[in-house]
Amino acid sequence: MAVYTDIAEDDLKWFLTEYDAGTLLSYKGIAEGVENSNFLLHTSKAPLILTLYEKRVEKSDLPFFLGLMQHLSAGGLSCPLPLPRKDGALLGTLSGRPAALISFLEGMWLRKPEAKHCREVGKALAQMHVAGEGFALTRPNALSLEGWQTLWDKSEARADEVEPGLQNEIRSDLNFLRAYWPKDLPDGVIHADLFPDNVFFLGDELSGLIDFYFACNDLLAYDVSICLNAWCFEKDGAYNITKGMQMLEGYQSVRPLSEAEIKALPVLSRGSALRFFLTRLYDWLTTPEGAMVTKKDPLEYLRKLRFHRQISSPAEYGLSL
Repeated sequence: MAVYTDIAEDDLKWFLTEYDAGTLLSYKGIAEGVENSNFLLHTSKAPLILTLYEKRVEKSDLPFFLGLMQHLSAGGLSCPLPLPRKDGALLGTLSGRPAALISFLEGMWLRKPEAKHCREVGKALAQMHVAGEGFALTRPNALSLEGWQTLWDKSEARADEVEPGLQNEIRSDLNFLRAYWPKDLPDGVIHADLFPDNVFFLGDELSGLIDFYFACNDLLAYDVSICLNAWCFEKDGAYNITKGMQMLEGYQSVRPLSEAEIKALPVLSRGSALRFFLTRLYDWLTTPEGAMVTKKDPLEYLRKLRFHRQISSPAEYGLSL
């Protein structure tokens, strides 16, 4: 979440008249994240999240994202729901941007997740994968192999400004992943961005998943590798095998991984580390000064990428083979 586009109070009040949302009491921008402009609204009826979809998000993808939330909720997953307008549409327009009102999910994200929380995240991810079955719409993953190359092409010339030698190092990783990226694994709808700030807890109980604006169709085990990268490394860059074990056990308590998925986990984890390194690198180099957005350090994911290169067995992630 972030704020790239500001909104005027009078415009927002007019926008709310198209919904059965009550009258506006207060609103404020949410600075975390990098993708859309988001605001927390308090109305006379209920708190809501207002999302303005920025240029990186294709308007044609919005029916997939909003419909997916409805489908997952109907399948028993706890997640926000888009609020329909009085005419039944899920999208409106505000400040020149497509905009939607989304229900507010109680809870908060964990700054210091423990192994027990990782287990709950693993379970919730598997529940999402199961609940996503049968969703009629599809969306290819724009941030897979081809998308990584596109991002790299836009960043390569300046990569050594971030760390000397990065150009050659990342070229080598892209070549490796093109050669060894797994095929014919189980696929379906994935979240693709299940970081701690996209998972809410009430105490130690997971209350729901949010922010489905990277969701797409891809390998289910790739989603698992994203979570290993996002949840199971410590601040000093060390991989916490206890957290990894709990996350993987939680996931497999709902949806067991196949032997082929387990064998592919080191390559998938290397790929997901590269994906987030490249998007962070691009944002680090191109986000304009003054934008109300928290830029994320690309070197964090470079260190994770280097860790995955050294993995010789999936057991090193905490899997029981």
